[in-house]
Amino acid sequence: MARPPRATRTQSSVTSLRRFRGNSPRPPSRASALRGAAGVLLLAAAVALPCAVLYRAAVDTTEPVYIPRARRPLLELNPPPRPLVQVPDPAEHGGFDPFPVDDLDSEDLRLELVLQEASMDNKTVILTTLNAAWASPGSVIDLFIDSFRRGVGTSSLLRHLVIVAFDWKAYTQCVKIHPYCFALTTEDVDFSQEKRFQTVGYLQMMWKRLDFLRLVLEKGYSFIFSDADIMWFRNPFPFFYSDGDFQIACDHYVGNATDLRNIANGGFNYVKSNDQSIEFYKFWYSSRFRYPGYHDQDVFNFIKHDPYTTDIGLTIKFLSTSYFGGI
Repeated sequence: MARPPRATRTQSSVTSLRRFRGNSPRPPSRASALRGAAGVLLLAAAVALPCAVLYRAAVDTTEPVYIPRARRPLLELNPPPRPLVQVPDPAEHGGFDPFPVDDLDSEDLRLELVLQEASMDNKTVILTTLNAAWASPGSVIDLFIDSFRRGVGTSSLLRHLVIVAFDWKAYTQCVKIHPYCFALTTEDVDFSQEKRFQTVGYLQMMWKRLDFLRLVLEKGYSFIFSDADIMWFRNPFPFFYSDGDFQIACDHYVGNATDLRNIANGGFNYVKSNDQSIEFYKFWYSSRFRYPGYHDQDVFNFIKHDPYTTDIGLTIKFLSTSYFGGI
């Protein structure tokens, strides 16, 4: 770039010292220059040291950046509706039983109401059962519900889940964590305690559950029944058979969905409501007298070979362990 004319330089450099011949100050002595340089260095050090300390303090005291969770529970983002039936606590009302055994009409009405609210458009619901042994916070039922939130295509199914409580404690815990709960009355039997496999209490609970499922079918509702200790990793509907009235998981699957040699597991099944399934559930429930001491799963594996099951016209499909495994 060309050097600007002198006139231009003097006009634009208004902050520079202009010197005129004859009145220029004498140059400072060597000692004065050294004293001036030392003063500048001391001033620079005095300014730089506090700045360095402040910078260090700022770096050391900076709090970590908070990153919010990318995933929050479904019911935390969308609080569930209040329970369909508000019931007084019996402890506050002198032991009052909110669901008297002889008030069958009331129980039937409550069941119809909760099924209507939870059902899909095709009148299908998802059912599980719960007693006090599995109802405490952080227990099996919380894991069960959380699996719906985390599974592939399962979060939307949570709104169709009805939890059937066998006792008052299970019911009161249920309404705290889920909108659709139903208290099932039990006559002269305490189902609140843990029932060990094959004990009398366990068998009574299993048969009570089976009879309840028959009632759901009679009301015109199809259902998926799932034990509460089963985790839902993905939406099961694409893996069901369109022509199956009764579809059940297996402990042992031989590779053919219609082969009666498959060993069924009653912890998970999909049942369509029709005349065949209703009649089969009646037959299944009555067969407990033919096979005393056996639970419903064992009895099913007996009666699947019974000619009457064929006469009913029920189409049974066994679900592959490739998709429904570890049950």
